[in-house]
Amino acid sequence: MNSSEMLRALACGTLLLAAAPSVRAESTFDIPPGAHFNPDKLAKVGAFFRNEVDTGKIAGAIVLIQQHGKPVYHESFGVQDVVSKAPITDKTIFRLFSMTKAISSVVAMTLVENGKIKLDDPVSKYIPSFADVKVGVEKIAADGTKSLELVPPRRPPTVLDLMRHTSGITYGFYGDSLVRKAYAASNLYGGDFDLAEFAERIAKLPLQDQPGTLWEYGHSTDVLARVMEVASGKSLLAIEQEKLLGPLGMNDTGFLVTDPEKQKLLAQPVPNDSDFRIGRENNPAVVKKFQSASGGMVSTMADFSRFAQMLLDGGKFEGKTILGPKAFEAMTTDHVGPGSGIGRDFFYFPGDGFGFGLGLAVRTDAGNARPPPPGSLGELKWDGASGCYFLIDRRQDMFFVLLEQTPTERQRVQRTVKQLIYEAMEN
Repeated sequence: MNSSEMLRALACGTLLLAAAPSVRAESTFDIPPGAHFNPDKLAKVGAFFRNEVDTGKIAGAIVLIQQHGKPVYHESFGVQDVVSKAPITDKTIFRLFSMTKAISSVVAMTLVENGKIKLDDPVSKYIPSFADVKVGVEKIAADGTKSLELVPPRRPPTVLDLMRHTSGITYGFYGDSLVRKAYAASNLYGGDFDLAEFAERIAKLPLQDQPGTLWEYGHSTDVLARVMEVASGKSLLAIEQEKLLGPLGMNDTGFLVTDPEKQKLLAQPVPNDSDFRIGRENNPAVVKKFQSASGGMVSTMADFSRFAQMLLDGGKFEGKTILGPKAFEAMTTDHVGPGSGIGRDFFYFPGDGFGFGLGLAVRTDAGNARPPPPGSLGELKWDGASGCYFLIDRRQDMFFVLLEQTPTERQRVQRTVKQLIYEAMEN
């Protein structure tokens, strides 16, 4: 079945939600029977993180590797923050940043599956102002000055575009195009606004590219969240609690941390590593209306490990179905690869060897690097600006989750952790 047939078939899926027991939470380094890891090589993960903490690069981190449904490696390092020096536990609260997109996308697929929204629906069906959206085209005059011409889209952006990041909606904090500069100058985050207002602000800005032509990272998932609200008549958090957080028992996952005792559990980066680029809307201790489906959620290892196990089990957790097989397959199949007509540029964040499904990067080939980076074909992954990172390897029946708060060190740490984990794996 090709991706187009797969998407058309989604209406046939079924949805059953039920409570799910928790993933085992105690710290362990005992390799369970049937797991394929070398304990001596796995010990290098701990050595790496202890050095990161001892040299002051990070405040702390927690790592869980789980295979065949059981923890293989489950250790924490350092502290929640350098002021309180409280140890990191499975209940420590981390800002997920863009790992929020994976949660939001799964919930969106449950609405697709039960017919509340359709992937080929134009965004304007739910947010009428998107009927008037324009595409920004840069023009260069004879003297070298640049100007932005606004032209109509060749076709309207769709829900599918929002989910695969081909809507043309971007961010204003990377790149130097005139459209991105327009985003940065627009005061997108000014005042106390909700998703409805935020979507209206996005609709007034030009698209970076024609819909369906380029993978473009940005606020697509936030606009998707507003589509979800309109389609369901509920707030984003209410939808997520009904469709995912409640059934999985992810009780400490959300957008705000208002309980003073829970605020003591918030992990913080070391003081000289606090550039999250965008601040107020991602501070869970500040009460606000905006629920950012792109980057505003917090979670814990106790919670996020359940989400990861659900993905590893193909949309199920302990026998309870969150996503039906067709919906799960649609999410985890590359939709931006050869033949899709979708381009990739310098800002193609899934990276070498990866395509992109509907909210998740999907490993499609070994990539161009020599030697190729470790991993399996079909592996799923995503990460966030705070350094949090997860990977689902269904061929190995394994996932790992890394939670940390270190924006400037994250890419180096993530590459190293993945390398060490796969080097410790025994076939």
